[in-house]
Amino acid sequence: MRIGRFALWIAVFSALSGLVIKGCEYFPESTFQLANDSRLPKWITIPPGLTRADVSVTMNYYSMPMVDDAQFILRDRKGKVLVKLSGRKKDLRPKNSSFAYPAYVAITVNGITDIIEHRKMEPIFYVTDDPAVWKELPGK
Repeated sequence: MRIGRFALWIAVFSALSGLVIKGCEYFPESTFQLANDSRLPKWITIPPGLTRADVSVTMNYYSMPMVDDAQFILRDRKGKVLVKLSGRKKDLRPKNSSFAYPAYVAITVNGITDIIEHRKMEPIFYVTDDPAVWKELPGK
């Protein structure tokens, strides 16, 4: 009887641990919308027949032990998910910048890096081409 209870506790603990780890996928740390006047990140391609005005991009940040991830979701006007992409993020701190805004994050998806800009504390993000910020990218 004791072995049965012990096995049950192990199974319950394992299931709960798995849910906690997998649950991070469903509960992002933060969520942002790409500004309408911003270009798309390099790794997102608009499907044929659609224009930039026909799509929206949501970015979710996830923080898990030893991994910082970002997820991008491309949707059409009806909200249908067209593409989901995940990448690794790295905070950038330009030399002449404090810890305030604007804030920059380098994100690499499928080997392609682009830099996200958070201009102020709001749920909006931009993709930046500012050469001064790109110079701060390690390896550049």
